[in-house]
Amino acid sequence: MNATQEPILVCKDLCISYYTRAGEIPAVVDFSLTVLPGETIGIVGESGCGKSTVAMAIMQYMGANGGIKSGSITFKGRDLNRMSENELRRVRGSEIAMIYQEPFASLNPSLKISTQLMEVPLAHENITKAEARQRALQLLKDVNLPDPERLMDAYPHQLSGGQQQRAVIAMGLLSKPALLLLDEPTTALDVTVEAGIVKLVADISQKFGTSQIYISHNLGLILETCDRVFVMYSGEVVEEGTIDSLFTWPRHPYTHGLFACIPLPTADKNTAPLKPIRGQLPLPFERPQGCYYHPRCDHFKPGLCNVDHFKMEYVEGSAADHRVRCLRWGEIDHRKEAPGSEAKEPMKLGKRVLNVDGLKKYYEVRDSSLRALFTGKRTRYVKANEKLNFTAREGETVAIVGESGCGKSTFAKVLMGLETGTEGEIRHKGKDLSNTAVRDRSAKQISSLQMVFQNPFDTLNPSHSVGGQISRVIKKFGVETDKKKIFDRVMNLLDTVKLPKDFYFRKPRQLSGGQKQRVGIARAFAGNPSMVIADEPVSALDVSVAAAVTELLMEIQREHKTTLLFISHDLSVVRYLSDRIVVMYLGHILERGTTEQIFAPPYSPYTEALLSAVPIADPEVTKREIVLEGNLPSAMDPPKGCPFCTRCPRKIGDICDNEMPPEQVVVDRHVIKCHIPIEELSKVEPVIHVPDASERLQKPAAVGQ
Repeated sequence: MNATQEPILVCKDLCISYYTRAGEIPAVVDFSLTVLPGETIGIVGESGCGKSTVAMAIMQYMGANGGIKSGSITFKGRDLNRMSENELRRVRGSEIAMIYQEPFASLNPSLKISTQLMEVPLAHENITKAEARQRALQLLKDVNLPDPERLMDAYPHQLSGGQQQRAVIAMGLLSKPALLLLDEPTTALDVTVEAGIVKLVADISQKFGTSQIYISHNLGLILETCDRVFVMYSGEVVEEGTIDSLFTWPRHPYTHGLFACIPLPTADKNTAPLKPIRGQLPLPFERPQGCYYHPRCDHFKPGLCNVDHFKMEYVEGSAADHRVRCLRWGEIDHRKEAPGSEAKEPMKLGKRVLNVDGLKKYYEVRDSSLRALFTGKRTRYVKANEKLNFTAREGETVAIVGESGCGKSTFAKVLMGLETGTEGEIRHKGKDLSNTAVRDRSAKQISSLQMVFQNPFDTLNPSHSVGGQISRVIKKFGVETDKKKIFDRVMNLLDTVKLPKDFYFRKPRQLSGGQKQRVGIARAFAGNPSMVIADEPVSALDVSVAAAVTELLMEIQREHKTTLLFISHDLSVVRYLSDRIVVMYLGHILERGTTEQIFAPPYSPYTEALLSAVPIADPEVTKREIVLEGNLPSAMDPPKGCPFCTRCPRKIGDICDNEMPPEQVVVDRHVIKCHIPIEELSKVEPVIHVPDASERLQKPAAVGQ
């Protein structure tokens, strides 16, 4: 990257609006951006701030009711706004490519991968089908997909989520574009897959000299991938600068607010809890006078911040291109602010409420292939859970972590009674529930085990009001029978999850994602459960909303002394939230222990790789890079020995391939399942290094201070 080079892309004073029957909606205002050859730019902000709208404007995909009101978008010296449809078709896919958030939505389910990949060079270049196929095959190899010949002839549904995303990345890079737009490209992926894809995109982009624009709300990912970052709020950029300058010395109160929502390694749920940004992002047609952020800002000054709208200005003493849209940035001393909310007393744990002892869950699969006919093995088994052993106590948060397909959600289904176990026991308050389906459980047993789901959009009935859906739970489980008492309890629950009481009458479509998730939490706690299973409850939410939902869960847990089983692949949230962690891989528990034990050596080699894959939004925190090769083996045909042996960077020989590793007790209840002796694992260097206070003194305004 060279600052003297001609820029690839220049957006200047861009204003984008959508036109509806209600009038004009100004989605993006006063947006300017310059991208140099080989440069990677990050755009961050909450949902609805205009990030994706900018990307769609660059691609000229504004739809029938969207348009660029003023300003210009220049690509390689040509104004995209003035290009004809034929000219735009030649540019899209060949010179500017885009990778979307959901890979399955980018692939045609009725066409083979080869057809969809070959279509790109065939449409934009004068080459033969054989040459197009060869190039597609080579790029599938470049994105590290196993057996690319077989995958070329596969349909999208025959690929895993990570494989689909790699195929979409290959499609985006097939014509060696000069500019690649990535809109939340890794949100739905495991951290290990995300780490591999991020490295892959960086390597291939460097090979082709591609410039990139990353759109994300994951500040850790932006730190690891980008050269410069733009922070957007309500349709405009409020701060921009180099990664080092902005992450080390953020100036805008909103940027500080975002960092306060992130569970960095320095955060602690008791002594240094997260501090969610209060309020909500204003709708485009309800933006306040003056600074758009002032209704949520802790540094609001009447008569200054709410009078006139103002432009970006350069930050003195910082990097040359560090700019901020705030009149008070020079007056505010962020070092004097508390790093989070008020400290809380650690919760006292009660007696054991959950005992999982040797639990197995197998799914029977009938094989009608010729091979099965000749071998006689007509019945095979998907081994989803293998001899799970752990406990949970009253008021304790136990996290179950691992990649997709490791058996986390299967265990939750058995616990909830949606599936029955094959062997072993799950004793909840002394009673074995592993073989009792939900239809055979008493109302008391059902009410005592409740669930908060990953996607709040799919878990609420769109036809019923919020109050009606929560009331039904209270009535169903016999908590209250009198209509007046039921209504009062719903009102108390809405107050508990910090929602206005008039939400009782609203339908789900009238709520944001974070509000829907709060309703889901209120519904889960309506039956006075002793245990709540939270399955990826914040993975689909913005960092600010996720922080609020996380704090809310803990607040309700403190009040009711509820046991929380937290299922996630995000180890940043897990480190912050949990008391104990269970690490799963291919149905097995490879490590279990307290949070402090899991995040410090000795590690299971798989835990070590998971820790390395976590993006951390603090430039002063360093970590070792470990990128896992290959994919999770099939649960129908798992390895004979250690389940992790096919991908383990610390594999010691044939014993790993042929023998199941023993459970080694490190100390107390910290157990690691591995052939490598604990003495050797103890010598492993920590994956994550967090500088102490003396190391941070040289950068007084660093992140989190």
